[in-house]
Amino acid sequence: MNRIAVLGAGSWGTTFAKVLGDGAAASSEPTEIVLWARRDEVAQEINERHTNSAYLGDIALPETITATEDLTAAVTGAEVLVLALPAQSLREHLVRVKDAVSDGVVVVSLIKGLERGTDLRMSEVIAQELGLPAEQIAVVSGPNLAMEIAQGEPTASVVACTDQAVAERIAALCSASYFRPYTNTDVVGVEIAGIVKNVIALAVGICDGRSLGDNSKASVITRGLAETTRLASALGARLETFSGLAGLGDLVATCASPLSRNRSAGRLLGEGLTPEQVAAKLTQTAEGMKSAGAVLELARAHQVEMPICEAVVAVLDGTLATENIASLLLARDLKSEDLQAEGK
Repeated sequence: MNRIAVLGAGSWGTTFAKVLGDGAAASSEPTEIVLWARRDEVAQEINERHTNSAYLGDIALPETITATEDLTAAVTGAEVLVLALPAQSLREHLVRVKDAVSDGVVVVSLIKGLERGTDLRMSEVIAQELGLPAEQIAVVSGPNLAMEIAQGEPTASVVACTDQAVAERIAALCSASYFRPYTNTDVVGVEIAGIVKNVIALAVGICDGRSLGDNSKASVITRGLAETTRLASALGARLETFSGLAGLGDLVATCASPLSRNRSAGRLLGEGLTPEQVAAKLTQTAEGMKSAGAVLELARAHQVEMPICEAVVAVLDGTLATENIASLLLARDLKSEDLQAEGK
């Protein structure tokens, strides 16, 4: 029997557990899915009512999912460990569970963020803390708005791992009638795409909050994709990743949907709220607000120009008023749009 532990019972962690449960129900292979919830009342509701109303309303979860607030118990014996935690708290959770992690475990990151202070991607944090080789670490990313998936709306995603066979194994586990995973070996590209698109979504949200039109937002999305591609290319990613689901697909979904936490956070910033007020108003973490500074540090370390990210960081730092952001979002010297001609 497969034992899968999912750490994090927020909207995406719970939804992914549902995907795993629905996928297991359609296969002949018995699967045990344990969902770790930080709060006991959430775990009790999942076990007793098979719902997580705080995040997914009255959407029914598979009865094969059990929940616990005991972090070590959730991880013990798991062959696959899925991480749906805030990026900035990942390391501390890994330290707590390190001794309970099974030999040969495959760790799957659903997290789209960079660690502040180290500028590390989540796969790098996992490798560092758990001492795992790259072939035991996978990443799931794509245009994956949790509520739509939980409601069974058709969605495609990407499972990335340097080992194609491992990517295929994880894809098989999370394949459901409404969730179609594709595989990829470009872990760097898939992670960077998921990280930077949150910052670009903040910029699009700020445009919304300032009542700027669709031309402005389309320009920010397009130039934001160019910024993302430049950074990823400097880090060794493959350019074709950014025309796929993890790149353009995720960027469009996150920047266009009112369900996007990062776009919603940007809109509130554009309306004049401070970052602290935005964080208090949102029920879940907007990873772009936490990771934007780290993205900019990483870009500067690799001498990559990212003017949109710079403007967003300036807003978050309080050094740029949102009423002045319009001219800065596209502030670059005149040049060719040819991505190859742009260089860094």
